[in-house]
Amino acid sequence: MTSTAPSADVPTPGPPAAADAAAAADASSPAVARGEPVISLRHVNHWFGSGDTRKHALKDISLDIHPGQIVICTGPSGSGKTTLLTMLGGLRSCMDGSLRILGQELKGASKAQLAHLRLNVGFIFQAHNLMMFLNARRNVRLSLELHDAYLEKNMDQIAAEMLTTLGLGDRLDYYPANLSGGQCQRVAIARALVSQPRIVLGDEPTAALDKESGRTVVNLMRKMADEQQTTIILVTHDNKILDIADRIIIVEDGALASKEQEDAFVSRMREGGS
Repeated sequence: MTSTAPSADVPTPGPPAAADAAAAADASSPAVARGEPVISLRHVNHWFGSGDTRKHALKDISLDIHPGQIVICTGPSGSGKTTLLTMLGGLRSCMDGSLRILGQELKGASKAQLAHLRLNVGFIFQAHNLMMFLNARRNVRLSLELHDAYLEKNMDQIAAEMLTTLGLGDRLDYYPANLSGGQCQRVAIARALVSQPRIVLGDEPTAALDKESGRTVVNLMRKMADEQQTTIILVTHDNKILDIADRIIIVEDGALASKEQEDAFVSRMREGGS
């Protein structure tokens, strides 16, 4: 799907200090050869349970996602979208098939390998999962503290600038209990994006946001994809943000829909259908 350009007034994510630190951190990240996908799945299967209750959650998934792409994943509830997303973020191991992320094969990966991968991934969950005893600035700063490249930078300033980009400049010292649900979600989004990860994964990231805030968030993601080659995968039912996608994939009953089904879905959305 053809993406739309972000509005001109969307600030560049993070200050120069963040960009310099992110570049240093990137030097120690897993390398991907030019032209190679950031994420590559070949005949991936995943099951839950055992015996008579065993459920085939993902069925023969093959997919390539390249640097700078925004991919939106949609489909019925319970179809396997979130299972796929958590596997792409190293929160689940690959049981069957081949899963390569940032040039590393993750079938049979150790907990240490998965933990290292997650340093290159920004997660946005349906629940904001903020630390209730930390204010907004400190919640965002936590993400920076995981990366050695940021430890000598002004992390409070970097966190504050990202929150300001997302419209929370006047809420830096507010605790989650004193923020609305949409504001908490924007803090969680800031936390996921502030370290400029190689990959961003979002599970219904705009569900709690109003139209204006949702558009600010997705325009920022589009800017990161275009300027920093960040790879972004979003699970969503929000038709208002489909226009930012380079590709829309549909998961039904654990399997990917065909290219023809994807094209038909995009055509319906363009015509204003549902």
